[in-house]
Amino acid sequence: MLSKLLRKAAPGPISAIAVESGSRIYAVGDIHGRADLLAGIIDRIGVDMDRHPGRRATTIFLGDYVDRGPDSRSVVDMLLALSRGEGTVCLKGNHEAVLVQFLHDPSLWDTWAAFGGVQTLRSYGLRVPTCLSREDQVRVAEEFRQALPWEHLHFLEGLALTYISGDVVFVHAGLRPNVPMDQQEEEDLLWIRRPFLDHREPFEYFVVHGHTPVESPEVHANRINIDTGAYATGRLSCVVLDGHSFTFL
Repeated sequence: MLSKLLRKAAPGPISAIAVESGSRIYAVGDIHGRADLLAGIIDRIGVDMDRHPGRRATTIFLGDYVDRGPDSRSVVDMLLALSRGEGTVCLKGNHEAVLVQFLHDPSLWDTWAAFGGVQTLRSYGLRVPTCLSREDQVRVAEEFRQALPWEHLHFLEGLALTYISGDVVFVHAGLRPNVPMDQQEEEDLLWIRRPFLDHREPFEYFVVHGHTPVESPEVHANRINIDTGAYATGRLSCVVLDGHSFTFL
C-alpha cells in the first residue's frame, strides 16, 4: 500500500498495488441518466484502447446509472449493448437497488422520488407528480413495471456488487473497515460513506469507488473516488489502471 495520503488527480504509480497482469482497466463513475456523457466516455475509452493494443481491456461501470439526470433509459440501453460483448462489467449502485425495491414495495416512493426517481420515470415515458397517495404509489409502480422492458429489469436485478483484479477491488460506495472482503454486507457496499471515507489505513484491497460526489477525482493511500457528480456538473470521470499505474480520461 502507499505509505502516505495522496490528494491529487494526476497520473502516477500506486506503489505495490497492481491490477491483474496484462490487464488495462477503465473504471467509470456515477452516470445518473447522463447518456450524453456516457457516449463521450465510451468513445474516449475506445480511442485509448486502440492506442494500447495487446492489453486485455475491461471497462467497469461503478453503478448509479439511473435517477436525477434526464435519460436513464438510454443509459441502460447503452450499458446493455456493451454488456452483450466481452470486457464490460456493470456493478450495482444504491440507486439501482432502490428502483428495484420500489417495484416490489411502492411505499418506498417518497425515498425514490427524493433520489431522482421522477426523472427516471419520465425517461420511460411516465408522467407523475412527486406527491402520491398510497393508492397512486401502487398504480405508478405497476405502470412502471409495464413500461420497463424485461431486459432492463433483468439487467438491473442481476448487477454484481464488486469486481476484483489483482490487488484492486471496484465497488460502488466502499468497504466497511476491518471487515474481511468475503464478509462485507451489501448495504455497506452500496451505501457506506463516513466510516469508509474517514478510514486511513489499508483495506484488504485498494478500492476504486464512486457514490460520494467530489469536485475532481480524489486519490488517497487506500482508495480512488471517481464520482464527479456527472448529472449536475457535466463531468463524468474514468480512471485507467494498468499494472501499478493509473491515469484519468
